[in-house]
Amino acid sequence: MGVGVFFLCVGLLILGYFIYGVIVEKVFVINTGRVTPAYEFEDDIDYIPLPTWKVFMVQLLDIAGVGPIFGPILGALYGPQALIWIVVGSIFAGGVHDFFSGMLSVRGSGKSIPEVVGDALGMPARQVMRLFSVILLVLVGVVFVVSPAALLEQLLSDKLDLHWGKELFVILIFVYYFAATILPIDKIIGRFYPIFGALLLFMTFAVGFAMVFGGVDMLPNLDFTQNVNPNKSYDGMQLPVWPLLFVTISCSALSGFHSTQSPLMARCLKNEKRGRLVFYGAMIAEGIIGLIWCTAGLSFYENSAALNKALAGTPSAVVNDVSFGLLGTVGGVLAVLGVIILPITSGDTAFRSTRLILAEVFKLSQKPALKRLLLAVPLFVIAYIISKLPFGMIWKYFGWSNQTLACLVLWSAAIWLGKRGKFHWLATVPAVFMTAVVVTFICYMQIGFQLAYGTSVALGIGAAAVALFFFIIRVKPVSEAIDN
Repeated sequence: MGVGVFFLCVGLLILGYFIYGVIVEKVFVINTGRVTPAYEFEDDIDYIPLPTWKVFMVQLLDIAGVGPIFGPILGALYGPQALIWIVVGSIFAGGVHDFFSGMLSVRGSGKSIPEVVGDALGMPARQVMRLFSVILLVLVGVVFVVSPAALLEQLLSDKLDLHWGKELFVILIFVYYFAATILPIDKIIGRFYPIFGALLLFMTFAVGFAMVFGGVDMLPNLDFTQNVNPNKSYDGMQLPVWPLLFVTISCSALSGFHSTQSPLMARCLKNEKRGRLVFYGAMIAEGIIGLIWCTAGLSFYENSAALNKALAGTPSAVVNDVSFGLLGTVGGVLAVLGVIILPITSGDTAFRSTRLILAEVFKLSQKPALKRLLLAVPLFVIAYIISKLPFGMIWKYFGWSNQTLACLVLWSAAIWLGKRGKFHWLATVPAVFMTAVVVTFICYMQIGFQLAYGTSVALGIGAAAVALFFFIIRVKPVSEAIDN
């Protein structure tokens, strides 16, 4: 039965692309005759027309990171309800979020997401988004340095008995990130990412194939009503599904980080008719990746307690166990390398996006190499310092800031649609949902205000209701024509 549930989830994600993705596209109303920023502002640095298949692969690698692997593995601790969030979140929240963050950037001359949000919500929101985006991207960059460095250290230590130390890999990855941040996008990212993307997809599906046909008891627990997470909160309470699951699993369901990456490919898209494939489609593909790794977490270990023990503070150990346990030595090495590629190919674009956001803030042209260095050097110094903090602490702050950013982007999409008299509910509903999630999270969790759980839930629901109320009374279709 578990195999059937797995394939049902995959099928729903694919149907989501062909049904709900088309609905989202129709509500937005694409303009195939409109000149895209790739041609209008072509500069051979960031604005470069690229083939659609290449733009899709780069977008997928940009948004993926370790999120669709680490997040679903951690989410598997709660039980099979994690699968529901991946499917529902990808179709009705993440796909909508990614499509609008990409297409509104296309309509906005390829602007970064803070500027897109600022156009919809005004200058105060623009400044908040600038701050949130930069903080989030730096945290993402750091997480995506530390996690692949840990995997590389473990791989060489276990299989080749080489003990080079994580610090060496941290430095080497930072050097690569620096080069990818300042060089034209077609020199490294556009050239090598399609190859990396093919490897990623091949090895992810190899893990899925091995689970289905390798004798693994897939999804032995299908009780979607029970929270089986063995961990406790600071107040002694079992870690609650609401709101933690919806923050823990982000990149394979809904992630604000994606909105910082979509403008990179909005600057390379040749025609608006490719937007659904590139933005909504990449989110669905990432959802399938997350579904595979969540299923592995739910199936490879006897129960949540065993999974929790295997985590040992980081999901890297689980990736190692699953890859070598299902695929053997050669396949395991290739699978782990595929997982290592994921964060590296998102970390570099995270820093690149930060550079472009800062360039827009300070109005610095990025064509001269010296001005790119002026922003990149201090950025990497700060990131290296943050990388010394404990991984768990960085991940928690990343999770909350990530989903808060997603919430703001969804509200911006809802306002954009509402002002044009379009069906805004496809963005408004997930925006309201995520408002309740992020407010409850910051009120309850130890990194926030540490309020009682019941109080936190009430404040989260109240904040969502207030946000919806002001949206309804303030956002009205304007009488004059607005450019679609």
